[in-house]
Amino acid sequence: MSRIGRMPVEIPDGVQVDINGQTVTVRGPKGALTQQFHPDMIIALEDNALTVQRPSDNKNHKSLHGLTRSLLANMIDGVTKGYQRNLEITGVGYRATKQGNTLVLNMGFSHLVEIEPEPGIEFEVPAPTRISVSGIDKQLVGETAAKIRAIRPPEPYLGKGIRYAGEQIRRKAGKAGRV
Repeated sequence: MSRIGRMPVEIPDGVQVDINGQTVTVRGPKGALTQQFHPDMIIALEDNALTVQRPSDNKNHKSLHGLTRSLLANMIDGVTKGYQRNLEITGVGYRATKQGNTLVLNMGFSHLVEIEPEPGIEFEVPAPTRISVSGIDKQLVGETAAKIRAIRPPEPYLGKGIRYAGEQIRRKAGKAGRV
C-alpha cells in the first residue's frame, strides 16, 4: 500500500469539502478549488478526514493513489494558508515594478515585459529585485513563477537573470586565458 496514499487528509475548521462523483470541491477562507480525479480512485469523507482507496495493486493504481492524496492535501492547504513562490532578480539595470495588477519587468531587452496575472494569482514587488507570486492553487503558482523565471533564466557565467529565492546557480569559469 502507498505510504502517502493511505494517510488520511485532515480537514481543518472552516473548510468545507464536497464530493460529487470524481469531482472534489474544497471551500475555505481564501477561496474555493475544484478538481476532477481519476475515475478508478475512491475518495471518501469520514470523520472530518478524506481517505483515498485504490481498487487494485496495479502499478498504475499505486501511482494514482499517492498522487490523488497529495492533490487533495494541496487543495486543503491552498484554501487555508495559500502558496507563495519568491523570485530574485540579479543583474545591473534589471528590475521589476507593479502597475495595477500587471507585473512589468525591465530585463535588458529593447522592450519592457508585461505579465498579466491569471485569475487567482497575485503579484507583489516588495523591492525592485524581488517578486512574490501567491495564490491558492499550488500548480498555478508554480507554473506562473516558472514562466516569469523563463523570461531571463540565470546564466552560468555572471549569474544574471531571474532565479527562485534560495536557488543555487552552478557557476562556470570564464575564458582560460583571462587572469
